[in-house]
Amino acid sequence: MFLFTAQPWVQYLLTVVIVILLIWLLVFQRKWTKRDDEQINRWQIVLIYLFDLIIFVGAIIGLMVIWNFDFSLFTSDFIGDLELFIKEKLGAIIGSIAVIVVMMAIQKVSRIALFRVGQKPGPMQKRKKTIAKVTMSIIKYLVGIMAIIIILALWGVNVVPALAGLGVAGLVIGLGAQKFINDLIAGFFIIFEHHFDVGDIVDIGGFKGEVLEIGLKTTRIRNWRGEINIISNGSISSMINFSRNPSIAIVDFSIAYDEDIEKTISLLKEELPKLRKEIEDLIEDPQVVGVVSLGASSVDLRVIAKTMTEKHYGVERLMRQRVKEILDANGIEIPFPQVVVHQANKAE
Repeated sequence: MFLFTAQPWVQYLLTVVIVILLIWLLVFQRKWTKRDDEQINRWQIVLIYLFDLIIFVGAIIGLMVIWNFDFSLFTSDFIGDLELFIKEKLGAIIGSIAVIVVMMAIQKVSRIALFRVGQKPGPMQKRKKTIAKVTMSIIKYLVGIMAIIIILALWGVNVVPALAGLGVAGLVIGLGAQKFINDLIAGFFIIFEHHFDVGDIVDIGGFKGEVLEIGLKTTRIRNWRGEINIISNGSISSMINFSRNPSIAIVDFSIAYDEDIEKTISLLKEELPKLRKEIEDLIEDPQVVGVVSLGASSVDLRVIAKTMTEKHYGVERLMRQRVKEILDANGIEIPFPQVVVHQANKAE
């Protein structure tokens, strides 16, 4: 019998190397299979999994050799017993393998199909993407649970009492996990009552950002700083959805009391519509509302414009710049606070 003779530290080193290679292989596989699903060949997937299986088996045998596993345990009696066991449980083994293969196939097909549905452009793209993500999550858990139950039944386990026990256990757990059940129910109504979709800009509890993911239990939102807030669905008592309607860009500015208001408004009405060709996010021509207030040293005017959802911030900056350029080009004064100090002359 072959024995691997080496120092203990060599055995430890080789073991660490094999484990690192297996981890690297797992990471490579996950990155490779997460590529664009439209570019993945199904035969490539089969080959990569087959290659993984061969490498895994080889690594196990290598570890057994490194640590001098006694292969003499595989005697004729052991092999005979194993052969008898395989013959008796051949149906269960084949059935279990078939269930696992079918489970993986269902999950893969559903993931590809739902991914394409969520990415297909259209007027209801956000809605489709939301439903696709939730459906993928539901299919994953349902198929996994059904596969476990079927495999147990194939191996002779009476699953009927187990299912009854799961029902009783579920009732007990439900009574002690009312918050969890509340989150699930709230998530169900959020999704199917169409409160918001993945990609919408919402404000929940003072946290404003883009909806990254909607689950049955939690919702993930990312703000403009990149901060991600995970909110329990049951705690969402009120929210503001900014993605249902176009946004409004509002620009307020001031002119001096000595300036001609009608002239200023006429200039703006003539020049500002030109921004429509320059700014793609504008839906309509900017509108001059007129005088909105009379300040201590200025007349305040307002210009508004309808923009694409949540694009009003950039539009407001460009409109302020253009208003300033128009006023400067026509010699219209933009006042700034001034303080006049009078000093009395005292007789010496």
